Amino acid sequence: MWTLLLLAVTFVLAVASYIRRFGKPANFPPGPAWLPIVGSAPYLKKLCRELRYLHLAAAHMSEEYKSPVIGLKLGSEPTIVVLTHDAVQQVHTREEFEGRPYNFFIKLRSMGARRGITFTEGEIWHEQRSFAVRHLKQLGYGKQLMENMITKEVLDLLTTLRREGSGGRREISVGRYVTPCVLNVLWVLVTGSRFSSWDDPQLQHLMQLMSRRAKAFDMSGGALNQFPWLRFFAPEWSGYNIITRINAQLKEMIMGTINEHLKRYDPNVTSDLVDAYIHEMEARKNLGSSNFTYDQLMQICMDFFIAGAIPIGATLDFLVLMMLLHPDVQQKAQKEIDTVVGKDRLPQLSDKPQLPYLEAVLMELQRMYIVTPVTGPRRVTRDTILNGYNIPKDTTVLISLWSVHRDQKHWGDPDVFRPERFINKQGELIKDDWLLNFGVGKRRCLGEALGRSCVFLFSAGILQHFEILSVPGKDLPSSKPIPGITMSPPPYEVLLRPRTEQATKS
Repeated sequence: MWTLLLLAVTFVLAVASYIRRFGKPANFPPGPAWLPIVGSAPYLKKLCRELRYLHLAAAHMSEEYKSPVIGLKLGSEPTIVVLTHDAVQQVHTREEFEGRPYNFFIKLRSMGARRGITFTEGEIWHEQRSFAVRHLKQLGYGKQLMENMITKEVLDLLTTLRREGSGGRREISVGRYVTPCVLNVLWVLVTGSRFSSWDDPQLQHLMQLMSRRAKAFDMSGGALNQFPWLRFFAPEWSGYNIITRINAQLKEMIMGTINEHLKRYDPNVTSDLVDAYIHEMEARKNLGSSNFTYDQLMQICMDFFIAGAIPIGATLDFLVLMMLLHPDVQQKAQKEIDTVVGKDRLPQLSDKPQLPYLEAVLMELQRMYIVTPVTGPRRVTRDTILNGYNIPKDTTVLISLWSVHRDQKHWGDPDVFRPERFINKQGELIKDDWLLNFGVGKRRCLGEALGRSCVFLFSAGILQHFEILSVPGKDLPSSKPIPGITMSPPPYEVLLRPRTEQATKS
């Protein structure tokens, strides 16, 4: 009898311990059931399969559970998804939401350790981010020198599009040429050199690797993050082999560039971010332990290239698609550019205040087609309360910017592409703090100045020089994005009819 009683007590204590450790915390945000071991993962996977996108799955759950914050358990990780403007702003600006998780997905993405800027936290994040900001500014970031770099690539793109499109006689995929030009701007800032042309084999290989990496998972990390042991039993299906192969090739390419800098190293010369970082490593050699290492430098380079070139390139690809699907908007933007800039020079950043309609087009583009619809992940650094719900320490947080950008109550007709929503009766631009594509708070996008400048200058240059037309005999393309951490348009082709005799010089 005593044996049975002891077994019963042991069983009850084990169940209680399991519930405390793995059960849903008290007053946690509502959401699907937490099954033993797998949590909410099967439900989320099924929903994503039906709706195609993580952000649509999150919006569906928000409506189903009547809550702006959804509670999930992905594998062993308690996770919340925030979907409304108020909740998103709180996560962006409150200190306890500034952490980053250190799960298998992050480790794999950062090649086995907490490195770089994007997914670090605390002292390392502050130290590395501050260093990058300070030295990029010294190298011309956010200044006229950066605009000159971008303008050089815009001119190169316009020349390439005119040649490859045979003056409007041959259909062309613009996205194929845009992203390499954007990457060249970043490559100059970070490494001090540029690729000679869009079809440079090394550049094309780098672009292919980054694009495949961006499509391998969504922001939840996929099944591999929720169940890391899958890499032992299903390395191909889980995506583990894909990511490790891509990581190895990216590491080889970037370390090759770093080694070239080491061969010509001069302590008196700082021509790019890699030079500046090597100087800092040399200065700290005799200080004992340091966060400035070659592995850290490599990950920072990857952060810049992946978080910069792919999203900016995808945004510009969406721009061309939207101008194809909305010729009235295209014509109105071109008329404004012709009036303000003319056709004898390229648009400049100083033209922005006189081009409110073009600015409105770009704002509407980034509202409807935000290329990172779900951002994060973040980690809660202490127990807290959000929208009346208890959020325990170490909860993972995902942020649905898409839901804010498509909020029915705020926008009225969120699924309609209508740049005029950002123009008042006097023809002036209306700013709206519901546009959150660069984030808010301390973790606001480090590359915002570059992103805004690239999107404006490339867009203005393309619209100034070309009329974007459909290919005769072909249906208009779909605007439904390809899912991934970063979304992009489906493949499409256009005709680019020149509006000027040749590529205008700056």
